[in-house]
Amino acid sequence: MEAEALVSGRSIAVAHVNDWRDWVRLLKPRVVSLVVFTGAIGLFLAPGHLHPVLAFTAILCIAVAAGAAGCLNMWWERDIDALMRRTARRPIPTGRIDPDDARAFGVTLAVASVVVMGLATNLCAAFVLAVSILFYVVVYTMWLKRRTPQNIVIGGAAGAFPPVIGWAAVTGSVDVMPLLMFLLVFFWTPPHFWSLSLYACEDYGRAGVPMLPVVAGPRETRRQIFFYTLPLAVVAVLPWALGYAGPVYGVTATVFSLLFCGFALRVLMDRQDMAGRSLGGDWPARRAFRFSLLYLVVLFAALGVDRLV
Repeated sequence: MEAEALVSGRSIAVAHVNDWRDWVRLLKPRVVSLVVFTGAIGLFLAPGHLHPVLAFTAILCIAVAAGAAGCLNMWWERDIDALMRRTARRPIPTGRIDPDDARAFGVTLAVASVVVMGLATNLCAAFVLAVSILFYVVVYTMWLKRRTPQNIVIGGAAGAFPPVIGWAAVTGSVDVMPLLMFLLVFFWTPPHFWSLSLYACEDYGRAGVPMLPVVAGPRETRRQIFFYTLPLAVVAVLPWALGYAGPVYGVTATVFSLLFCGFALRVLMDRQDMAGRSLGGDWPARRAFRFSLLYLVVLFAALGVDRLV
């Protein structure tokens, strides 16, 4: 009997751990980490001073808001998530978390993040934070994603807000530099996600999501990836060209943008149809997707290092 009770107690403990992990998964922690990083760089680059406790609070609010947006995205897309291999194991499609509970969780976190941001910093930062949440959840998730292959182009603005929010938390305003960081993320988003959609084309087609390779085909998607990488390279060097960043960033942005263009060119030259390929392959689109993540992290890190130098 004692042994059975002990086993039962361990089972309950494991269940609680799994529940906790499922709630964390709702927040899309890997996406949040990139959002927090770009937001923190925006805060770090802003002129002026913010008390360390308030700065930490501002970054925490950005993280919570991003997690809330991800949670509401999973709640709304639970039907198509169940049809896609890479999302079918998420907590809501598998029934581990009730959709209504997930929606309440996301809304609570979203409202709390905006309120705390306003109280800890200023109304400008809180307003931009609220706009970013609404843009991702309403404009991108609910309106654009299932209606147009341009969902990533327009919806990319949602992920470009964090550096603007970080800057506004310190200054209470929006200036040229945060707008340049916004444009960097905005132009980075299409080649980043279209690279993903190329090797996940079968998944999106099964779920009926009109991603570009599903609607226009892999060849046109490869062309768009390359063509969007060119203006991205130009936008990437603008902070240095306009005098808002120094040579450390300028050299880094130039080198990594040329490398990104090289990856995009390899995608363009790949004549094989991506549809139906296994998600585990390592073709040019997958390599471009991986490099795009490194690209954004390195460029924002270079902005921070440049400021220190």
